[in-house]
Amino acid sequence: MAYAQLGTALITGASSGIGALYADRLARRGYDLVLVARNRERLNDLANRLTSETQRNIEVFPADLAQARDLARVEGKLREDASLSLLVNNAGLGTHTPLLQSDVERMTTMIGVNVTALTRLTYAAVPGFVARGQGGIINISSIVSLAPELLNGVYGASKAYVTAFTQSLSKELAAQGIKVQAVLPGATATDFWATGGLPLENLDPSIVMAAPDLVDAALQDFDAGTLISIPSMHDLGHFQRFEASRQAMFDHLSNHRLAPRYNAA
Repeated sequence: MAYAQLGTALITGASSGIGALYADRLARRGYDLVLVARNRERLNDLANRLTSETQRNIEVFPADLAQARDLARVEGKLREDASLSLLVNNAGLGTHTPLLQSDVERMTTMIGVNVTALTRLTYAAVPGFVARGQGGIINISSIVSLAPELLNGVYGASKAYVTAFTQSLSKELAAQGIKVQAVLPGATATDFWATGGLPLENLDPSIVMAAPDLVDAALQDFDAGTLISIPSMHDLGHFQRFEASRQAMFDHLSNHRLAPRYNAA
């Protein structure tokens, strides 16, 4: 499929895994890129390859989003570069260690990257998108945002924030011409697992998706305007029923009278 020039996409966590695949796919669609990650060498290698293969303009932007100064630099880029049309919030930290066996400082850093950085970058990007009347935000969440019992509780809670934040953004920004999506990967074949302390070899192969399949499916959903993309879920009816039930509760969540079940007490 041929794509016209689409502006510039800024991708965090772009040096490897899912982020690098988004860089590849978006460059081939016609986006110029700003690649953000800590590892300058990997970013340079990726940028050189994609420049050669796609002839897109690619800027390498080394930054550690856990560091306030680096985060502020990326925020400045998002506010000031009028060519930016898509933000992919992919950078994130994870762990598989049980909550009570996890170091609280590491958990605090995880919240900083998964929640605070993602929020600040979105706040930096959105005003420009709204002013230009177009733009897109892709937030990489996780299936544990719907099932926080599966892995570390702080990680699950941070991804629940990402999914909820995305749903709220969609409601607020849809009329402004801004496309918003949360991608909820299941187990995916990247270095995420080894970095988090659980090598991929320890997982049941039947639950592990190839990263290119995940990204290609999520982009297909983005094209279709799908707000919550769950490429590993075969029967979407499960999520659709869950979402319909959640929305059906809205008018019943607040009331001036105590629920009758408390009367006996």
